[in-house]
Amino acid sequence: MRPAVKTIALAAATLILGLAFLPSLTGQSRAAAIPRLNGKPDLNGIWQTLTTANWDIQAHSAKAALAMRQGPVVPVPAKEVLAFGAIGAVPAGLGVVEGDELPYKPDALKTKQENQENWLTRDPEIKCYLPGVPRATYMPFPFQIVQSDKAFFISYEFAGAVRNVFYKDPGEPQVDSWMGQSVGRWEGDTFLVEVRGFNDQSWFDRAGNHHSASMKVTERYTMVDADHIQYEATIDDPETFTRPWKMSMPLYRRIEKNAQLGQFKCVEFVTELMYGHLRKEPIK
Repeated sequence: MRPAVKTIALAAATLILGLAFLPSLTGQSRAAAIPRLNGKPDLNGIWQTLTTANWDIQAHSAKAALAMRQGPVVPVPAKEVLAFGAIGAVPAGLGVVEGDELPYKPDALKTKQENQENWLTRDPEIKCYLPGVPRATYMPFPFQIVQSDKAFFISYEFAGAVRNVFYKDPGEPQVDSWMGQSVGRWEGDTFLVEVRGFNDQSWFDRAGNHHSASMKVTERYTMVDADHIQYEATIDDPETFTRPWKMSMPLYRRIEKNAQLGQFKCVEFVTELMYGHLRKEPIK
């Protein structure tokens, strides 16, 4: 082989070898870029998901609306949402459930199907009830994590929901609630949160997926670089499901200048919906 050709071949081989190792080097640089607070990953910031899980945590196709009725040929949107047109449509999604299977017990599956059929009157999101966990994480609204070595707090834009994550377990929850009682601890670089003490009124999504008051949620927050968290939530609810199951998704840091939570205190937005019929002269 001529010297010039040999030199070119050697350079090409070196380049190919370098490209082969590029993913691991990139991963190392990302890991090194994780911000830290007292030795632990610093989760402080405003975060948001980019999924359609709030419509349906399982894989689903786009469709005209969540509430449908029988049309002359094919189903059409229910009259309550017909005027919304494309705004009321459901975007397609790949799902966030591991294996894309929800292991419902037979009676619980029937309740899920009834919830779907009565979405307009049953979905707690419509009435601005607190979203529960894990739904608060993947609603189309940002949330803020405030972390120190003594406290961990999560504030959600939707309905002004909040969670105080205890570092020290205060014992069994005294009352059932929408957001439950959260207790967190570090396992290496993963922040693990166990949540229990729920009521049975929150849903996982707009598709009618539900749970009982016995549900326990185990969340894991793992930073993969400075602007991304891998989020996992394992659901353990033996009254509703035959086995535990897990969902996962990335959380994205809001990096725009002066990023902050807005106010979406929606109780006043649904006053007419919930109490308008009590007017002396209801609005038609």
